[in-house]
Amino acid sequence: MSRERLRSTFDTVASLYQKARPDYPADLYSDLLAISGIEPPAHLLEVGCGPGKATLPLARMGFRITAVELGDALAAEARHCLAEFADVSMITSSFEDWEPPTGVLFDLVYAATAWNWVDPEVKYAKAAALLAEGGHLAVWNADHPLPAGFDPFFTEIQKVYEEIGEGHDGPWPPPPPEDQPDPTAAEFEASGHFAVVGTRLYVWALRYTADEYIALLDTFSGHIAMEPAKNERLYQEIRRLLAARPDGQLTRHWSAALTIGRRL
Repeated sequence: MSRERLRSTFDTVASLYQKARPDYPADLYSDLLAISGIEPPAHLLEVGCGPGKATLPLARMGFRITAVELGDALAAEARHCLAEFADVSMITSSFEDWEPPTGVLFDLVYAATAWNWVDPEVKYAKAAALLAEGGHLAVWNADHPLPAGFDPFFTEIQKVYEEIGEGHDGPWPPPPPEDQPDPTAAEFEASGHFAVVGTRLYVWALRYTADEYIALLDTFSGHIAMEPAKNERLYQEIRRLLAARPDGQLTRHWSAALTIGRRL
């Protein structure tokens, strides 16, 4: 399935996304401000804000934010979440198609778990054109790392993914997060529009019941687009494996790789 079609799947689970997806670490926002030097009430542009997971913490700090979101339902969730913040404006549009009012420039363009869904032929040049002199671009993700000592549940369930034809690409387990290459910094530099001024990696862990973990999986594009019979088989095994545990829970790690570049 194409990037354009997959990125539209998130809108079908808009009401679930805000609850099921985790918040980003507080240290990430502290580092973002320290490295970029931005301070309230600087004007920020968020690309692909979803239901406002990364918008809300920055709005609470007093930043002015223009948030662009492709999905109608996700944008509606974000408007509800951010209703009390008069300095946050929501735009329902793709980043590629949206144009700000004439003369409007931003101090920071940022994207949380959305940058890889934007057209690679457009995103860096457009972000640079929308930034004031000395402005910054910051992007980060939300991945599933497997650090040393990760929960063996994931090796067990990987067998089911392979059985249904949705197995992991490459050797199992993959390298731990600190050994995983992050291509984003190289992309920044190769674009010719940004000089990387900082990178950070954050890893944390959360506990999930079977219902909570299945709800989380239902917010990922691959699972949303998966054939119902495959999802049914997978979720049946998740419930069976966790039912055999005394507390019925698993530990899932998260990682976020933050890259910040200054406009050239």
